[in-house]
Amino acid sequence: MTDQGVRTRVLILAAVLAVSFGGLTGRLAWLQVVKRGELAQLAERQYSRTVVLHAQRGPIVDRQGAPLATSAATESLFVQPRSVGDPARVAARLAPLIGVPEPETRAALTSSRPFVWLRRTLPPAVAAEVRALREPGLGFLPEPLRLYPNRELAAHVLGFEGVDGGLEGVERAFNAELAGTPGKAIVGRDALGREVAAQHVLRAPQPGHGVMLTIDRTIQYLAEREVDAAWRRTGARTAMAVVLEPRTGDILAIAIRPTFNPNTFFDVPSRDAWRNRAVTDPFEPGSTFKVIMAAAALEEGVVRPDDRINGEGGAITIAKTTIRDWKKYGWLTFGEVLQNSSNVGAIKVGLALGRDRYHRYMSAFGFGALTGVGLPGESRGLLREPGRWSALSLPTVSIGQEISVTALQMVAAFGAVANGGTLMQPRLVRATFDAEGRELRRFEPRAVRQVIAPETARTLTRLLVRVVDAGTGHNAAIPGYEVAGKTGTAQKLDPATRRYSHAPGVLSFVGWAPADEPRVAMLVMLDEPKNEKWGSEAAAPIFAAIGREVLRYLEVPPSDGEPVQIVAAAEPKAAPPVRLVSVAAAVPDAEGGRVMPDLAGATLRQALTALAPLRPAVELAGQGRVVAQTPAAGAPLEPGAPVRLTLSSGATR
Repeated sequence: MTDQGVRTRVLILAAVLAVSFGGLTGRLAWLQVVKRGELAQLAERQYSRTVVLHAQRGPIVDRQGAPLATSAATESLFVQPRSVGDPARVAARLAPLIGVPEPETRAALTSSRPFVWLRRTLPPAVAAEVRALREPGLGFLPEPLRLYPNRELAAHVLGFEGVDGGLEGVERAFNAELAGTPGKAIVGRDALGREVAAQHVLRAPQPGHGVMLTIDRTIQYLAEREVDAAWRRTGARTAMAVVLEPRTGDILAIAIRPTFNPNTFFDVPSRDAWRNRAVTDPFEPGSTFKVIMAAAALEEGVVRPDDRINGEGGAITIAKTTIRDWKKYGWLTFGEVLQNSSNVGAIKVGLALGRDRYHRYMSAFGFGALTGVGLPGESRGLLREPGRWSALSLPTVSIGQEISVTALQMVAAFGAVANGGTLMQPRLVRATFDAEGRELRRFEPRAVRQVIAPETARTLTRLLVRVVDAGTGHNAAIPGYEVAGKTGTAQKLDPATRRYSHAPGVLSFVGWAPADEPRVAMLVMLDEPKNEKWGSEAAAPIFAAIGREVLRYLEVPPSDGEPVQIVAAAEPKAAPPVRLVSVAAAVPDAEGGRVMPDLAGATLRQALTALAPLRPAVELAGQGRVVAQTPAAGAPLEPGAPVRLTLSSGATR
């Protein structure tokens, strides 16, 4: 071969090598520069798995800061099946510890999936026993466990949490605030691609915010105790009590039976037990609704308390239908119509009022609309437009038929009469707060509208006091206190006959106390009790039993001047109460010291709670509410200086 041929071959080989090297260099640059991010993610997926870390859910507390729902730090057990050496042996050792059947455990250990949860939220003792096995492939990740330390207490208000967050009650309504922000952890693989039981937290979860309710745990307990006893005694299908503060609209208690334990919410015979019937289940109110008719008629000047009405011997016929009283009455004053719960008298006043005016007042009292309390599943009830009423509608609505209401709507409407005619929006949540107790958002009481004039409300109050003192509501009387209220006995429609059944339907009492200085308004209801017939016999005594203890607990002085016996909290505290930083009574002054809070009108319990952060020596004189204090509100409080409080039973808030 000539020198020229050799030179040509060398040049060709050099060119091939140059092109090949250039191609490899270009490919390497493409992979390392252009495709770097995509390939890095692919590599990470090959040697690791990302797992979501659930955030600790924020607490739910009552109006005093007592815990109603909390979260505890626990661990959840997972398995990476490819790392398990002998699945049969591991399953035999593991299954008894975690309480999962051995076949089910073995199936998880031999799964084709790279990551399988074995048991969520293990008790610490069980987690320690599993760790002691030292089996490869098993691992733990932190996961919070939702706890309800008071078991069934306020279950329908709180609701419960599931895998996807809050499922009922406040847990669902405020899920966004309570849930927090989840984190991320990586479960890795070794160099050969095998799963290993090790994890690295990429992003720590952020805890959720807390929610402070208007519920008072002691009042809730007192209401549930009496409702439960009545439910069992009467064999009623359901029973409930709703307690509300008229001047603020604060809901102090919602007690419902049957109930459930939110810690084990699936252990119920029917999911109907989860339902908060106070807001979801409308019912025909019966005679308690005569108070709404009376408010409208008095406000419009259709009737005066002493106007006389012919009871027609206990029967009236309208549109070929005869409506009867429970007793034959002749002439009655309008006050006696309410006092004796006369259907005939109420119908005559309702006819004089007229459907359009009556409908306007029913709407103004909040019927046919949501209360705005914010709980899931709330019903509007049923209030038809006047154009859809029949010739019989006005008479029947006057006695609480052909209309359906919720328990919360009803007690809020009575609360409006107690509150001088001003309807307050029912309030269940006072504030949200962060992990340090700093208030994030406050929900203030909100007046919806002035429904009737204060003078009308006072007149109606005196009529309703007579209902309790000398009428059908006598069993609701509370010794030492004036009670205003009304009984109700509502029949139910028989689906077969489409007529009202004579069997016991909804028995109720709605009222407030003290009558002229109301602290609590309350509805008590029994649905289809087996051994009671009248609201005056069944529901009114429950009102009295709850009201008596609640007024003592609130330190409301009786009108007879007897000292108040303070009711101790019935439930032991499971944890220290939460104190919101922004609502603490003692605040720093400009120099960083502490100043005296304004305690005027506070009860002794409220005053001592407000002073607790200052830890002063407290000197007391008198009983009732604070009428004088030393130092004055806003004055600096020197270390070791005593606080003197003068109390008087005649003080009002």
